[in-house]
Amino acid sequence: MEIQELLPIGAAIASFIVAAGFAAWVSKQNAGTKEMMEISNAVRVGASAFLRREMKIIIPIAIGLSVIIGYFIGFSNGIAFAVGAALSAIAGLISLKITVKAAVRAAQSTGNGLGKTFALAFRGGATVGLAVPAMALLAMTLLYFAFPDPITIAGVGIGASLIALFIRIGGGIFTKAADMGADLVGKVEANIPEDDPRNPATIADNVGDNVGDAAGMGSDVYESYIVTMLASILIAALIGVPENILYPILVGTSGMIASIIGTVTVGSRKTSDVMKPLNIAFYVTAATAIALNFVFTYLFLGQTAIAYALFESTVVGVILVPVIQKITDFYTNYKYKPVKEIAESAKWGYASLTLMGIIKGMQSTGPFMIFAISSSAAPDPSQALLYGIFGTSLTAMAMLSLAGIVLSIDAFGPISDNAGGIVEMTRMGEENRKVTDEIDAVGNTTKAITKGFAIASAGLAALAMIQAFQYEASDVFHQVFDYSLTNPTVIIGLLVGGLIPFIITGQLINGVSRAASKMVDEVRRQFKSDPEILTGKSKPDYARCVDIATVASLKELWKSASIAISAPIVLGIILGPTAVAGLLVGAVVTGIFLAYHLANTGGAWDNAKKLIEMRGARGTEEHKVAVVGDVIGDPYKDTAGPALNTVIKLLNTVAIVFVSAFVAILVL
Repeated sequence: MEIQELLPIGAAIASFIVAAGFAAWVSKQNAGTKEMMEISNAVRVGASAFLRREMKIIIPIAIGLSVIIGYFIGFSNGIAFAVGAALSAIAGLISLKITVKAAVRAAQSTGNGLGKTFALAFRGGATVGLAVPAMALLAMTLLYFAFPDPITIAGVGIGASLIALFIRIGGGIFTKAADMGADLVGKVEANIPEDDPRNPATIADNVGDNVGDAAGMGSDVYESYIVTMLASILIAALIGVPENILYPILVGTSGMIASIIGTVTVGSRKTSDVMKPLNIAFYVTAATAIALNFVFTYLFLGQTAIAYALFESTVVGVILVPVIQKITDFYTNYKYKPVKEIAESAKWGYASLTLMGIIKGMQSTGPFMIFAISSSAAPDPSQALLYGIFGTSLTAMAMLSLAGIVLSIDAFGPISDNAGGIVEMTRMGEENRKVTDEIDAVGNTTKAITKGFAIASAGLAALAMIQAFQYEASDVFHQVFDYSLTNPTVIIGLLVGGLIPFIITGQLINGVSRAASKMVDEVRRQFKSDPEILTGKSKPDYARCVDIATVASLKELWKSASIAISAPIVLGIILGPTAVAGLLVGAVVTGIFLAYHLANTGGAWDNAKKLIEMRGARGTEEHKVAVVGDVIGDPYKDTAGPALNTVIKLLNTVAIVFVSAFVAILVL
């Protein structure tokens, strides 16, 4: 192998080693008292039981699809599908295991102050952040070396997207059903604190943080990385210059190395503002990635105008990450005007707070649109269309190359949230709770930022995938299609595609509502049948709530996934590739903005509640109004919003892999 082929493998291995070092350090920390370990074990057992039951459903289907794809589309695509699906599940499992282990240790460390607690939570998150993208980089590199024609491994995108969607939907419905049940009955009706051990749904709520936020985000980022790199190398293959195909992999390599450097800058020093070390770590990572991209461009693409234009695309991608961060931070952070206005509106009741949250979420899509326009304008000095598209795909790849540091920053959120729950349930004290509340509030913001990052990268990757689909369709059908708006099949596709995100959003929120109603009924039943629970003399039946959330969430898995898989295939068979291209464009245009609105609205409601609590207004009417706003926002930001970016990419990968099926059916 040449040096450029060894670099991604070496970077992935180095990332695994550093991640293992962080995991070992976290494991060595004090796990706390027996009571704390009992709670942690209950969360671990509940989360593991959920994933096992989910995998019993998913694995047979994944094996069946792998065989079908391998038989009808090609052996290599079947193998790629299996690899993508298996590693997506492993990404979720790794995320789950480390967050559970880190949370109890972070709770114990609250007695040592904010700095130590933050460092422990961050290093737990960094274990996930470095391991998951390394898996994706290594998988794509080895698949490409084994099957050098990218279209023959496009199945990896379907496998990654499908499993990520299952974990996102199942985990998202589980966590929000538990969260809503705990909040509505516990905080609003019974007037007991969040994560109070008297609340039967509190263990299910903590389990949900792990299966939804941790496992869901891990598989989501892995899938985003896979699909974005796949899109880029597909376009590079169309250009027909061999070194171009390796370039997206090298961009991923530079981000991987940079993320390792960025994560190790975060130490356990005393700090009063946990966002400061996170920002420093990110900027160090971004600067290192840009420098390495320049070096790789100079060494492997040469000193041509096109090479430097492609490098400029990667710079744009890196710079756009903090742009998304700032936009999302402004609309979801309690320090800024939008969240303060939402918190203020709680004084005038439920309707006022609900409307204000929706307004601010909608307004946030304006700056996001400016980002979308600027990021799509890739440099193209050659005036060659394919190079312009390749530049756009590299912008997305450069964004995802920073997944290591972004996921590290995100993953400490559910760790701090769980740590706060353990502190509350073991009654460690108000000072300890203040520590977890502070990093949890930052965690809410970073989770919202990561969702914005995933949504934006999904949009950019989809734009490249749409172009790749058009070229692949022309190659398979041996003709040039009319994709203009004068073609009625394109219009039909646009309308169908534009509708899909709304249909799926409605399904997911409805699924959360149904599951949450069962949870509410169960919590009320336990309080009514055993009044001693609220006095603290009886212990609630936590396991029953975990089981209800598990069963209810697994019932909802197939509806959204079925639409995302079947829509492009059915439309392609009936109306051909032009309708499918329209569908893909329509889904991107409505999907990314709807997803961003949902994520920011939910994040803003959550932090508005946090702001009111930080002002010492717990238990007031104003606080109850804010809690209801947070409950409404839960399925927005943690179920529907995150699922949409996966849906967008799944639509595109299905369209590319199954384009040959359209011609086969039409010929028959």
